[in-house]
Amino acid sequence: MADHNALGQEGEEMAVAFLVKKGFHILERNYRFQKAEVDILAQKEDILAAVEVKTRSTPDFGDPQEFVKKKQINLLVKAVDHYVNDNKLEVEVRFDIIAIIRNKAGTRIEHLEDAFLHF
Repeated sequence: MADHNALGQEGEEMAVAFLVKKGFHILERNYRFQKAEVDILAQKEDILAAVEVKTRSTPDFGDPQEFVKKKQINLLVKAVDHYVNDNKLEVEVRFDIIAIIRNKAGTRIEHLEDAFLHF
Protein backbone atom coordinates (compact mmCIF):
# COMPACT_ATOMS: atom_id res chain seq x y z
CA MET A 1 0.00 0.00 0.00
CA ALA A 2 1.43 3.37 -0.99
CA ASP A 3 1.94 5.73 1.88
CA HIS A 4 -0.71 8.37 2.47
CA ASN A 5 1.24 11.23 0.86
CA ALA A 6 2.10 9.25 -2.25
CA LEU A 7 -1.53 8.24 -2.61
CA GLY A 8 -2.60 11.87 -2.19
CA GLN A 9 -0.02 13.04 -4.72
CA GLU A 10 -1.17 10.42 -7.19
CA GLY A 11 -4.78 11.37 -6.58
CA GLU A 12 -3.99 14.99 -7.28
CA GLU A 13 -2.27 14.09 -10.57
CA MET A 14 -5.34 12.09 -11.57
CA ALA A 15 -7.66 14.94 -10.58
CA VAL A 16 -5.63 17.40 -12.69
CA ALA A 17 -5.75 15.08 -15.71
CA PHE A 18 -9.48 14.57 -15.15
CA LEU A 19 -10.16 18.34 -15.01
CA VAL A 20 -8.01 19.05 -18.08
CA LYS A 21 -9.96 16.40 -19.98
CA LYS A 22 -13.16 18.18 -18.94
CA GLY A 23 -11.86 21.40 -20.49
CA PHE A 24 -10.51 23.13 -17.40
CA HIS A 25 -7.32 25.18 -17.41
CA ILE A 26 -5.25 24.55 -14.26
CA LEU A 27 -4.28 27.91 -12.72
CA GLU A 28 -2.73 26.78 -9.45
CA ARG A 29 -1.88 23.67 -7.51
CA ASN A 30 -1.54 23.68 -3.74
CA TYR A 31 -2.35 27.37 -3.56
CA ARG A 32 -1.68 28.65 -0.04
CA PHE A 33 -3.10 31.67 1.69
CA GLN A 34 -2.80 32.16 5.44
CA LYS A 35 -3.80 28.80 6.93
CA ALA A 36 -5.62 27.50 3.89
CA GLU A 37 -4.40 25.36 1.06
CA VAL A 38 -6.47 24.82 -2.05
CA ASP A 39 -5.48 21.61 -3.87
CA ILE A 40 -6.37 22.84 -7.35
CA LEU A 41 -7.66 26.10 -8.81
CA ALA A 42 -9.02 25.45 -12.27
CA GLN A 43 -10.88 27.69 -14.68
CA LYS A 44 -13.33 26.84 -17.43
CA GLU A 45 -14.86 29.83 -19.20
CA ASP A 46 -16.11 32.09 -16.40
CA ILE A 47 -16.09 29.46 -13.68
CA LEU A 48 -13.26 29.16 -11.20
CA ALA A 49 -13.38 25.80 -9.47
CA ALA A 50 -11.58 25.47 -6.17
CA VAL A 51 -11.06 21.75 -5.98
CA GLU A 52 -10.38 19.70 -2.90
CA VAL A 53 -8.98 16.28 -3.81
CA LYS A 54 -9.74 13.35 -1.54
CA THR A 55 -8.03 10.06 -2.25
CA ARG A 56 -9.00 6.92 -0.38
CA SER A 57 -8.32 3.24 -0.71
CA THR A 58 -11.85 2.31 0.35
CA PRO A 59 -15.19 3.48 -0.97
CA ASP A 60 -16.40 4.25 2.55
CA PHE A 61 -16.44 8.02 2.24
CA GLY A 62 -19.61 9.01 3.95
CA ASP A 63 -20.82 12.39 2.80
CA PRO A 64 -18.53 15.08 1.40
CA GLN A 65 -19.36 17.30 4.36
CA GLU A 66 -17.86 14.67 6.61
CA PHE A 67 -14.41 15.09 5.14
CA VAL A 68 -14.29 18.82 4.67
CA LYS A 69 -14.90 20.57 7.95
CA LYS A 70 -16.76 23.85 8.30
CA LYS A 71 -13.61 25.60 9.55
CA GLN A 72 -11.66 24.37 6.54
CA ILE A 73 -14.37 25.64 4.22
CA ASN A 74 -14.17 29.11 5.75
CA LEU A 75 -10.41 29.09 5.20
CA LEU A 76 -10.83 27.90 1.61
CA VAL A 77 -13.40 30.60 0.90
CA LYS A 78 -11.01 33.28 2.23
CA ALA A 79 -8.11 31.89 0.19
CA VAL A 80 -10.10 31.77 -3.03
CA ASP A 81 -11.54 35.26 -2.48
CA HIS A 82 -7.99 36.51 -2.05
CA TYR A 83 -6.85 34.73 -5.21
CA VAL A 84 -9.74 36.12 -7.28
CA ASN A 85 -9.19 39.68 -6.03
CA ASP A 86 -5.42 39.45 -6.33
CA ASN A 87 -5.67 38.32 -9.94
CA LYS A 88 -8.66 40.54 -10.74
CA LEU A 89 -10.58 37.61 -12.15
CA GLU A 90 -14.12 38.00 -13.42
CA VAL A 91 -15.33 34.57 -12.47
CA GLU A 92 -18.01 32.72 -10.65
CA VAL A 93 -16.44 30.65 -7.90
CA ARG A 94 -17.47 27.09 -7.28
CA PHE A 95 -16.13 24.64 -4.71
CA ASP A 96 -15.76 21.09 -5.94
CA ILE A 97 -14.55 17.87 -4.43
CA ILE A 98 -12.92 15.21 -6.52
CA ALA A 99 -13.11 11.91 -4.70
CA ILE A 100 -10.77 9.22 -5.91
CA ILE A 101 -11.03 5.66 -4.72
CA ARG A 102 -8.07 3.47 -5.55
CA ASN A 103 -7.68 -0.14 -4.60
CA LYS A 104 -7.16 -3.62 -6.03
CA ALA A 105 -10.53 -3.37 -7.80
CA GLY A 106 -9.33 -0.35 -9.75
CA THR A 107 -9.81 3.39 -9.66
CA ARG A 108 -13.00 5.38 -9.47
CA ILE A 109 -13.23 9.16 -9.75
CA GLU A 110 -16.25 11.10 -8.57
CA HIS A 111 -16.54 14.81 -9.26
CA LEU A 112 -18.85 16.58 -6.84
CA GLU A 113 -19.57 20.01 -8.23
CA ASP A 114 -20.68 22.75 -5.86
CA ALA A 115 -19.91 20.34 -3.05
CA PHE A 116 -20.29 22.88 -0.27
CA LEU A 117 -23.86 23.80 -1.10
CA HIS A 118 -24.82 20.71 0.84
CA PHE A 119 -24.11 22.38 4.17
